[in-house]
This record gives sequence, C-alpha cells and structure tokens, in this order.
Amino acid sequence: MTSRSSERLRMPVRSPPARASRRALTALGVYALLLVGAAVTLLPFAFSVMTAFTTPTQFAQEGAVSLPNPATLGNFGELLGGAFGFGRSLGVTLAMTAVLLVGQLCFSIMAAYAFARIEFPGRSILFWTYLSSLMVPAVVLVIPLYLMMVQLGLRNTFWGLVLPFMFGSPYAVFLLREYFRGIPRDLVDAARIDGAGHFRIMTGIVVPLSRPIIVTLALITVVTAWNSFLWPLVVTTGKTWGVITVATASLQSQYTSNWTLVMAATTLALVPLVIVFLIFQKHIVRSITITGFK
Repeated sequence: MTSRSSERLRMPVRSPPARASRRALTALGVYALLLVGAAVTLLPFAFSVMTAFTTPTQFAQEGAVSLPNPATLGNFGELLGGAFGFGRSLGVTLAMTAVLLVGQLCFSIMAAYAFARIEFPGRSILFWTYLSSLMVPAVVLVIPLYLMMVQLGLRNTFWGLVLPFMFGSPYAVFLLREYFRGIPRDLVDAARIDGAGHFRIMTGIVVPLSRPIIVTLALITVVTAWNSFLWPLVVTTGKTWGVITVATASLQSQYTSNWTLVMAATTLALVPLVIVFLIFQKHIVRSITITGFK
C-alpha cells in the first residue's frame, strides 16, 4: 500500500478536459477581442491610404471599400504641385517641429538640472508652483498667448508659431527632473572635486546617462508638435505659415466632394509619423514603460 500510494503521488496531476477547454475558449475570446480592437483602429487608416491612391472616378462609382484599380499618384501630384500650398505647409510643419524639438530639449534639460542638482532658496516652492500649471487647460492660455503675439507683432509669423512653446514645458521638466535625481550623487561629487562646473556636469555626466528619458521626451515632442492644430489655427491665417493639420482641415471644408484629394493629404500627414515609429519603435516601447512608471 505504501509503494502504490507513493507511485500515485509521483504521477503528474492532469487538468480535467473541461478546464482545458474552458481555458482554450477564454484564450480564443481574448484574441477575438484583440482582433476586433485592431481592426477598428487600423481600418480607418487603411481606407484613407486606399482612397488616396484611387482615382476620383473610381471612388465616385465604387466607394472607399474597393481596392485602387489602377493605383494612381495623381492625387499626390495635384496636392503638392497645384495651388493648394500643401508642400509649403509640409515644410513649415517640419521646420516648426525641428525648432520646438531643439528648444524643448535644451531649455527643459537646463531647467530640470537646476531643480534637481542646484540648491537655491525657494527651489521646491518654485518647482511645484511651475508644475501646478499642468492643471490649467491649454485652451485657457490661447487668448492670452494670442494677445501677446499681437502686441509683439508676431501674428501670422513663424516665430509666432513656435515662441510660446519652445522654452520647455512643465511635463518635460518634471519628467527629466525625476530621472536626474536618480543619477548617483557620487558621480556628480567626483566631477565637482575635479573642478567641473554645473554646465560640464550637465553635458558630460547627466545628459549621457539620461539618454532613454531624453529620447522619450524627443518622441513625445515630435508627435505633439506635428499634430498641433489649435494654436496654428488661431495665430496664422492664409497659406503662408499654415501647418499640415490646418491645411488638411481646410481641404476637408473646401473639397468635400473630392475625398481622394483629402485622403491624400491625410496620408501625407501620416507618413512622417509612421517613419518615426518604424525607426524608433524600441524607444517608443521603452518610453511607454518609463512614462508609465514615472
């Protein structure tokens, strides 16, 4: 009896068939929900791209569900080479994104280093007061910023687009400050003993050790600047300094019957962000992790 009971104890315990089938059905249900969610998310982009390569005649006859037959680049040629000014809007958006990226990174890094590593009276009060501006909705600041740009003579100019947002942001400063505070103080003290000043410590030690969070901030800044709509709509008029989001919105209001042209514009607006995602997808996943834990 003892040997038989020991053999029974050694035998692996198998789950009942009902439990295995229940797990399989649960897994199938989860995957089905994920597929439905992916389809709902991706199908609008697929329809946009398909319509962008469809001729206006085929779209009028068959709609957006049909595949382009034949595929054409005429919509993109008309959009970029015609009188729509879309090519200029694309260039303005690229320049605005580049200036905002450089300004946000430079000024946010300097401010975050000051709050994290430099002792001065009222540092905590000043930081938390600055951070509390995150509670203010961005829409509330549109009118004061607009009046300031008018008084400075910067309305409908490139600097009117970028000036209010190139000197850092509370979110960026907070994100960088928390990461800078996690850098070992021994490294900073050793550099200070060697005679390094704050600028050398920031550029030679803190910034190289903070590449993950800086890449995270750069990606967030690029996506935010590229998709900005409200402020460019308010501060600019006409096609001279119009950005790609405003140009696409104007196409939707002026050419509602020519959806192939509108979808070509949305596809062009989408392509740079897709390229950024393909190049920096590992950093994007890491940025989601970092921002989630921070």
